[in-house]
Amino acid sequence: MRRRRVTVVYFRYVVILPARLLAQGDARARRTASADWWITHAHGWHEAARFVYDFADCRESVGLFSINKYMSLLHKNIDCIEKKENKPSSGVSQGGSLYLKCKDLRIFQLDIGTTSELNLLAQTLENLSNLSEPSLFYPFFYRHMHPIKENGYTLYSIEEEFTKVLATEEWRVSRVNHRYDVCLGYPQCVLVPKSVDDECLIAAASFRQGGRFPILSYRHGNGAVLMRAGQPLYGPKHRRCRQDEKILNAVVSVGMKGVIYDLRSSNSITQQQNKGGGTESNSNYSQWKIYNRSMDDVDNQQQLLESYSKLIEACNERDISSDKWISRLESCGWTESVRNALHTACIIAQHIHQKAEPVLIHGTKGEDATLLVCSLVQTILSPDCRTLRGFQALIEREWLQAGHPFGTRNRCGPYAQPIAKAAPTFLLFLDCIRQFLEQFPCSFEYRQSFLITLFEHSYASQYGSFLCDNEQARHSLSVYDQTTSLWSWLNQPEELASYINPLYEPTPTVLWPSVAPMSLIIWEELYLRWLTEHRTEEREEQYHAIRITEQKLRCPAQQLRREVMDLAAQYYKKEPTDKQEIMKATKQ
Repeated sequence: MRRRRVTVVYFRYVVILPARLLAQGDARARRTASADWWITHAHGWHEAARFVYDFADCRESVGLFSINKYMSLLHKNIDCIEKKENKPSSGVSQGGSLYLKCKDLRIFQLDIGTTSELNLLAQTLENLSNLSEPSLFYPFFYRHMHPIKENGYTLYSIEEEFTKVLATEEWRVSRVNHRYDVCLGYPQCVLVPKSVDDECLIAAASFRQGGRFPILSYRHGNGAVLMRAGQPLYGPKHRRCRQDEKILNAVVSVGMKGVIYDLRSSNSITQQQNKGGGTESNSNYSQWKIYNRSMDDVDNQQQLLESYSKLIEACNERDISSDKWISRLESCGWTESVRNALHTACIIAQHIHQKAEPVLIHGTKGEDATLLVCSLVQTILSPDCRTLRGFQALIEREWLQAGHPFGTRNRCGPYAQPIAKAAPTFLLFLDCIRQFLEQFPCSFEYRQSFLITLFEHSYASQYGSFLCDNEQARHSLSVYDQTTSLWSWLNQPEELASYINPLYEPTPTVLWPSVAPMSLIIWEELYLRWLTEHRTEEREEQYHAIRITEQKLRCPAQQLRREVMDLAAQYYKKEPTDKQEIMKATKQ
């Protein structure tokens, strides 16, 4: 067996630790690798753990994932570290194993020769994987190796994204939040009705949870709009805010009614009302129909994280029957959350597309289920969201600029002890998009590997796009000045090409996904990718090659068909313009 060395970056000293590396994978393909762990200093104490494999120009497999001499594991990617010491022989400790369970779902087993080295390595990685200060994260020390052709942080401005909307003279860009003192979670610029001034917005912000006054999320081709906000602070005393009512009534046409969807159960609304929250009253919002559709499983971070952990636990289980495995998948509740999110989005999209009704969406804080549903509604209605750049713009607008707290939600994955307010909300959104790709394989410009890349970088990345909880925090830490945007890297032509769906044919119409249980799938290419091989994209490429061959043969086939028609016309002594009879004759 060839010798490999593994380098882990840490502090200002060097310690060499002999070890064996065993990566998670199918039992038939599991291999161990001799290694040396090098704990060294580079970029202070912030860089990734490095696994450097010393072998020649061949590719070799550890588990079922391929490595090519060098593999990097960001410290932030480590979700959980488990230490297991070997039983001592004759009273002398014999080292043990270290299990690194990662947020990207990989599991590494490191066999260390002595207990002291085992403890040193465990403590080192424990310290580095639990840094809490964002300014110490790797994106602030990473330097891109190639020139950046475009700044991803300025690529999707609100003025550029809503050019057509602003041309209608019904909406305007408000900079009322330019100091982030009206709403901490909103960006500096938001789109609001032109008839509403900034003083009205400030008053409405005091009536909404977190200052999230109603703003525009999407405008459909028929003029109907989708807006989002935080819950109204209605409270037990039934507060009223005429400025908030003015904002909403400004988007309702004469003779019509808008629709408000509260994404909470009746019990949750009642509980929030006792705490000073609640929902809109029919008497004050007479121009609006008010419904509630529960997505409490999404807004309850603890419940959603637990569901995700059970899903991954079931996926990693190998020694159970198929029936029990399927039962465990069903009982975890993850697929039901996917179905509920898609179903809710379809219902709201129907109001906008089929009835041309304006819709306002809110939950409690407007940071999770609200953003999830708004994003899915736009995926259903807007063909732009099905392109690579359009999907980036959607994430930038509806997640990053909208204040989804990535720094808090993605602090832990499925293996670690639950952390307060951590939840895989963004992953749930990506899983919903994966269902679209399964049901409409030719309607999206991007393939699922693009979604997996976004999943990985949302948890641990050398790029700064997913740092912090909101735009204000990123500004205060100079993220936009001192780090590189993920979009800057993804939009490089050679990189972007790898994510293009070879089957893509633009679909200008609305897409209605099926939410029937038999239509939804487990995302095997993500949840099981380190356990089994998947050839989905290989099959796509093969099908694409067949289509290209078919297109190349189409012209010669048409030429041959014309020659047959001419010969048939000569044989039957008829004019070749009588195509129907000629075709009938050729069939005979």
